[in-house]
Amino acid sequence: MKSAKKKVRNRELQQQAESNKGYSQEYLESELKKIGIQAGDHVLVHSALSKIGYINGGAQTLVNALLKVITEQGTLLMPSFPASGRNKDYLEQLDAFDIKNTPSQMGKATEIFRLMSGVKRSFHPTDPVCAYGSEADYFTNSHFGEITPYTENSPFRKLCNKNGKILMLGTTLNGAGTNLHTLEDAVDFKYPVYDDKVFEVKMIDATGAVSSMKTKVHNPVYSAKRNCDALKPIFEKEGVLKNGMIGEANSMLIIANGMFNVMLNYYKNYGVTMYTPYGEHQQLKTKA
Repeated sequence: MKSAKKKVRNRELQQQAESNKGYSQEYLESELKKIGIQAGDHVLVHSALSKIGYINGGAQTLVNALLKVITEQGTLLMPSFPASGRNKDYLEQLDAFDIKNTPSQMGKATEIFRLMSGVKRSFHPTDPVCAYGSEADYFTNSHFGEITPYTENSPFRKLCNKNGKILMLGTTLNGAGTNLHTLEDAVDFKYPVYDDKVFEVKMIDATGAVSSMKTKVHNPVYSAKRNCDALKPIFEKEGVLKNGMIGEANSMLIIANGMFNVMLNYYKNYGVTMYTPYGEHQQLKTKA
């Protein structure tokens, strides 16, 4: 089914290209500003490029538009996760994570961004983030050695500290709501979301030096229980998530620290998590 849909979408994109109906960088800049991205912003972008429509110049045009809007005072961040499936499966067959040479599996835009001159990458085997801009070093310099990926030393929590934003460009919370995991690493989380196994991973840094670090991954059994999209009405109600369209893509702009604080509040008061989105006792089922 996915393969068939992809073929149909590729034909549609090709038709847009042939009829000169592609989106320009100037158009993308205008739409990014409309949804709420501003000069000086620090923005983590999760993107599904094909959902936008045909872009003149492809993924590089999108990256250029984002950098132009946030200016040199801002920072552009993108996930560069190396696993296309479950992290547990990935680590069980991994020889080494090479910060310079292990590619991103998070879409074409993320890999083009990763390879750009001046882009920094956090040194983590499952959840590395790439960053370019005024605070790129801050966002990426303390991910190594964290036993879980979303701690206060991770790019995801640091985005909250810097009043950053999360742009979901044609993606959903179910598909790319990585920052939702910051709750799990910020409290004594009541559900066993991490697998019992601790992996020791061979790590190769930018100079070629070899080291190792220990990390946990999510428990696949618990991962199957997630219902992240069911949290969206709460974020909308609390004013930390704005909907918009960029090209043909349903998109969202999320205030990172606002989302984090909403998660903390709803977890403490109602037991709300991505695994229990209506509360521990379903008490928000009719209210959300």
